[in-house]
Amino acid sequence: MNTLPMEQFRKFKNEITRFLMAYKFALDAFETKLEILKEEFQLFHDYNPIEHTKSRLKSPESILKKLHKKGHDISLPSIKNHIQDIAGIRITCSFISDIYRISEMLQNQGDLKIIEIEDYIQYPKPNGYRSLHMLVEIPVFMSDRQENVCVEVQIRTIAMDFWASLEHKIYYKYNRTVPTRLLQELKEASDSAAALDLKMERLHNEITEVKEAQTGELREELKQISISNQQYQLPEALLRLIGDVPVNE
Repeated sequence: MNTLPMEQFRKFKNEITRFLMAYKFALDAFETKLEILKEEFQLFHDYNPIEHTKSRLKSPESILKKLHKKGHDISLPSIKNHIQDIAGIRITCSFISDIYRISEMLQNQGDLKIIEIEDYIQYPKPNGYRSLHMLVEIPVFMSDRQENVCVEVQIRTIAMDFWASLEHKIYYKYNRTVPTRLLQELKEASDSAAALDLKMERLHNEITEVKEAQTGELREELKQISISNQQYQLPEALLRLIGDVPVNE
């Protein structure tokens, strides 16, 4: 690369930068979608199914290593065609039902193209790994063109995420040669985490039923709306126009 003329090297660098920027912009656009879904869900359901999100962009070195491992030629088109996890985002939820709720909401987004869905919750990996994986193509509008960019989405519960983090640390410590005893204990821990998820889901459903049965403050709550943490009182004239709101339904 040192033998390249300066202008050619600059052009080469700019092409790589623009290539990776498209993936960065895809993550930005995807996170904006998630923020909108979170706020809308909070407003209408008084509940947020997304605990937190984390995004990452593969480094050029990591991309090339994976491309070499797959045995493909080194070029930008080859990278785009064969490496589908350059941009990745992890969505962590409280409950299993939230995972499928978020997946459904994403599938209903008209500008998103769902390439693939892998359900490692219904069908866990042999080592105990659980998560819902989606490959999603999102349009990115550059200054001179539109790019359709692939983003890998992982959706999991807090318990699943904790287990996956622990498993990754153990594999890193033992350089992927983990003792059989630890592998067995990891699998047992995964089963325990799955049981905890089911119990927390049941408790959540029971609490929701109790909350819905408490209608004493319903009338006053329905007379207010909240947008961006600001409270707005509905005018009396508007309430009279719609016939006010009932105390009980």
